[in-house]
Amino acid sequence: MAGQRMGFEMWNASAPVVVGVDGSDAAIDAAIWAIDEADSRDVPLRIVHVTHIEEQRLATDDDFRLGVEYAEASLRAATAAVEATGARVKIETEVLWGTVKTVLIDESRHAAMICLGSVGIGAIVGKLLGSTAATLAKESQCPVAIIRAPRRPNPGHADWIVGAVDNRADNESVIEHAMAEARLRKAPMLAAGPWQEDVLNRLVAAWKQLFPDVHVYPVASRAGIAQFLSKNRDGSVQLAVIGSADAAQVAQIIGPHPHPLTGHGECSVLVVR
Repeated sequence: MAGQRMGFEMWNASAPVVVGVDGSDAAIDAAIWAIDEADSRDVPLRIVHVTHIEEQRLATDDDFRLGVEYAEASLRAATAAVEATGARVKIETEVLWGTVKTVLIDESRHAAMICLGSVGIGAIVGKLLGSTAATLAKESQCPVAIIRAPRRPNPGHADWIVGAVDNRADNESVIEHAMAEARLRKAPMLAAGPWQEDVLNRLVAAWKQLFPDVHVYPVASRAGIAQFLSKNRDGSVQLAVIGSADAAQVAQIIGPHPHPLTGHGECSVLVVR
């Protein structure tokens, strides 16, 4: 699948896809989801564990040893899960020290994408989902994917990619990423935007010239992406692609709790710049 990506990533063509793991099943789900991202770019899948010990001056040698052992176990588990898929992707692993937000923002400067699980037991979940989700999405130098658990089959429903369409400066990147994800995952795309249907139809016609193999359907909606997903619960959405200006809606779409505010509790989110 290498070579499918468009020119919007050519400036960083060799940058790895980074997955932050914390020992949770959700982190492993994110690592598996990220395989296609790395494969489509022909770049390494870089799996990292961020270790942070509060009050380091009071920490003992055992505290540091246990932290490293847990981190290494998390990396081994994620690596084993990726290898078990049979995917031929190069895997890199590393234990990193610092706060989750600081370390991942630094990683984003040299990454094609940052991928994280949406629920779990480690520092990534506690730090990311909540106010830091918006912070990371806004400050990251690359797209950020927050991945829900693998979707269950939903007979009779398409597994949609939803792209938030608007007139913001970053929207061209949002649409290109949404179309690329639809192509990569062989899924149809909903283009949800505030314009009248005839305007959306003209935009969709232009996008189809670049992605003729992607089925795109325009939907005129003045609601925000979180509200749109909540009001359209009859469709099955696997991924919502939004711009960094909408990063504050990540918690509404995914929810840092067992009962998200929208009806799409299994919807992953990709925040692009």
